Amino acid sequence: MSDTVLIAETGRTTGSASSRRLVATDIIPAVVYGQGMQPLQISVGRRDLRLALSGPAGTNTVLDLTVDGTVYPAIVKDMQRHPVRRTVQHVDFIQINLKDDITVSIPVRLEGESKAVLSAGGFIDLTLNDIEVITTPRLIPDEIVIDVTDFTLDTVITIADVKLPAGVVATADPDVPVVAVVGPRAEESDASDGAEAADGGDAAEGDAESADGGEAAADAAESD
Repeated sequence: MSDTVLIAETGRTTGSASSRRLVATDIIPAVVYGQGMQPLQISVGRRDLRLALSGPAGTNTVLDLTVDGTVYPAIVKDMQRHPVRRTVQHVDFIQINLKDDITVSIPVRLEGESKAVLSAGGFIDLTLNDIEVITTPRLIPDEIVIDVTDFTLDTVITIADVKLPAGVVATADPDVPVVAVVGPRAEESDASDGAEAADGGDAAEGDAESADGGEAAADAAESD
């Protein structure tokens, strides 16, 4: 059993118009499906859903989705939001077996401060906000934390470098970057190239002036 219970109701009328009427009353249309069961059209209270997912695991929270007295261990598979207001419009729940592996995305959080990167004028770029992993429901981590304190301008953290809890395996290629440090080298290089080009231009102008002066002297000598 999960520590988080979410009560759902059946008997809702399907269709876009009906769904809009439900959402207007803070009732969210939803569906629960999974292996060995027919999909159930259900609805949940907006406040109840918010409270159920308010823990550190967020949408990866393992729920005891209770439908007409029957409990379905489930997690959120998909959550549709309004394109402007970003309020939840529909939820897909998937029934899970607590002993079977499932695939979920875990958020990445950076902590600490790198003095070496800051003093050099660089910044730390989080290239992956989430890492997809395979694990059992009870082992789903709330987040993946990466400490950036010892980062330098050459630091790149890949999937292979990320320390995951026992029983949790990333699905992405090990060489995929998760965090990288971006330094000021490109700008400095552009500036130095520009300076060299300017120096080269000045030198060329100087050579041209010297050549013009030499031609003028030769013309004067011939006239003499």
